[in-house]
Amino acid sequence: MRKSSVALGCILVGCAASLIGCAPAGNPLTGTAPAAGTSLAGFWLGLWHGLIVWVTFVISLFDPSVGVYEVHNSGWPYNLGFVIGAACLHGGGTGLCRRSKRS
Repeated sequence: MRKSSVALGCILVGCAASLIGCAPAGNPLTGTAPAAGTSLAGFWLGLWHGLIVWVTFVISLFDPSVGVYEVHNSGWPYNLGFVIGAACLHGGGTGLCRRSKRS
């Protein structure tokens, strides 16, 4: 029993460390216009940010330079990707449609 608890703890710490490594850093360009020749965050980056929204949120609590949302984005494609990514993380809201079991 003890070996399985240690193994589970190591797996959880490893997963947490890999998720933290994927979180976006602070955006020093907040409130500025995008630089010439740079691309805006599109659908795929919005999808990724939606998937890691909770990791980014927790980091943003301790580091005010980290934002949950990309400032320089392409508009609705980024927003769509962000919402789909966040919905995938939470099961897409299908839990609300389940029927309750009657005993």
